[in-house]
Amino acid sequence: MTEAWILQTSEIRRPFSRATWIPLRASLSDEQGNVKEVGYVGDVFACGSVAFPKLHQEFAGRLSWSDIGIGHTVAPYAYSDGHYSPIDEYQYNDKEPIGINLVFEHPQPVVGGRQWILNPDLVVALGLIKEGPNWVRPEEDFVVVARETVDSDGSHRLIEIKREFLMDYLAARGLSLRLSYYRQRVENVASLKDSPYAGLNEIQEQREGGRYELRIKDLAAVFGGSWGFFRMWRTDVDEEEDAPIMGPETDDNTASESSEGHRSGYSGVRVEGEFWRDEWIEHQGKSIRVRGDQDQNLPHFIVDTDGSRKFSAELNDEDIGRWLWFRPSVVTELLTHRGFSLKWYTAETGAINSTSGYSIHFGINASELITVYAYDIARLPAWEQFVWAASNVAPEGKVSAELLASQVKAQPADTHAVEELLFGCMRLLEAEFRKVFGVSLFSHEIDDEASMQHVSRFSSKDQTSLLLLAKELVRIFSDRLDVRSLRKLSNHPDKEKLGSNKLLQSILAQKAGEARAREVFAAIAGAYDMRLGDAHPTSSKIGEAIKLAGIDTTASYLRQGEQLIRNFGHAVWCTGSLLFGEQEKSEG
Repeated sequence: MTEAWILQTSEIRRPFSRATWIPLRASLSDEQGNVKEVGYVGDVFACGSVAFPKLHQEFAGRLSWSDIGIGHTVAPYAYSDGHYSPIDEYQYNDKEPIGINLVFEHPQPVVGGRQWILNPDLVVALGLIKEGPNWVRPEEDFVVVARETVDSDGSHRLIEIKREFLMDYLAARGLSLRLSYYRQRVENVASLKDSPYAGLNEIQEQREGGRYELRIKDLAAVFGGSWGFFRMWRTDVDEEEDAPIMGPETDDNTASESSEGHRSGYSGVRVEGEFWRDEWIEHQGKSIRVRGDQDQNLPHFIVDTDGSRKFSAELNDEDIGRWLWFRPSVVTELLTHRGFSLKWYTAETGAINSTSGYSIHFGINASELITVYAYDIARLPAWEQFVWAASNVAPEGKVSAELLASQVKAQPADTHAVEELLFGCMRLLEAEFRKVFGVSLFSHEIDDEASMQHVSRFSSKDQTSLLLLAKELVRIFSDRLDVRSLRKLSNHPDKEKLGSNKLLQSILAQKAGEARAREVFAAIAGAYDMRLGDAHPTSSKIGEAIKLAGIDTTASYLRQGEQLIRNFGHAVWCTGSLLFGEQEKSEG
């Protein structure tokens, strides 16, 4: 260890009032070696806290380690006169609550362990859920708000909370948090002069709003010295009696013995630094989450062709009458966040559902930009607005025609997204296959809604991501085909060697002929070859595979992704149409 370590130099100059994480209750101890021997190192941190309303804050400023530190018991109490003190109340005198406990103690003497409980009012007010050792807030991208540390036996050692969220809660309740904490650091060294602490002397001083003490003692003075032992017992109990009764204690029915000695043999020096400090965690009068105060730290958005911007608060009006334009990459960026999902309404409109509970209705315009009604963005939580703002661009290509048809004309377009058509066609083919052949087409089920988050035109941003999209299509269709069932239905002479796509194609050829089957399966075969190209990006066959899949490489990658999904879905639809005798037609 070092001199700065024992003096706690870094820790003392960093108060929790400026820290990201605030300990609400702590009892941390890290020890190495035997406390009575040279080489022992100990590091202890303990903290207690109570929240006080303004009414009691002046008095609470006199409370310290002995009043609200880790030794303060947080528990309910029932008085004999019928008065009950709930666990969240902090009482300085009996029946006089002056503060609020944010962490509760739950002793478990029967099963063992020490449990601490974060105040449920704080949990519900901030909208938290428990995930492992953390409390997270789903409405803000599942950010960790509070966290706990436990021993191997499950006993709690620490519960801490992010200052930003604590201040929000304190502001809503009009409370200030009083912390009282203690840190002890100890090292046993062979001799002071040969240690990092050679130049130190014992200290007792006020430092940075706290009290620091440095003690330097010989181990013999700490653990050695005289000892005494005394034992006293009764002599008037007949152990053979069935129900013995002891009478009053007298000199005649008692006996005793005593001994004394001296402990020695402890060599070395104990260097111990201790620090106590009390501090306040004050709110700033703003509670955006709990009380719903207006957030002043919101982004600006480009609202006109000249690049002019408006502050988010100016757009937070249902009758604002403006739309905003965004790069399509904003969709995939949002979908990387947990709890977000994409839903399609028409061929060119859909919605992004977020953990905040809002559904953002969007449209794709002629310039392949995402257009959204400005109010829908302005009412989102701040962090979501910043994600959208990062992709905000000046208006180009007008508002999506299909979005206007829905939001202005109240006549939603009668069109369908290729993504939804693909999954619908797969379900139809699967149902007919089971109905006609009596076997399953697929070896296992998938969640259509979850899979559609990956099978989307927005996934295609460049050639690499286009090839990854092809891999997803193969995963949800070709890789799921039940090869065993298909081999039973196929009459191809080499069916034992064929893969899933070729087997299904051979079954289609039995009904529609080899040429037609090969034509229908071109898009599926192209996607499969593109999937292989993803694994080998330098392959010269990638261009051929893309062409086979029917993709126009002069189009944008967004439209190439759309074409890939459309052609794949059309191949699935044609397969069912030809196999089961329906008149073949396009999906449009």
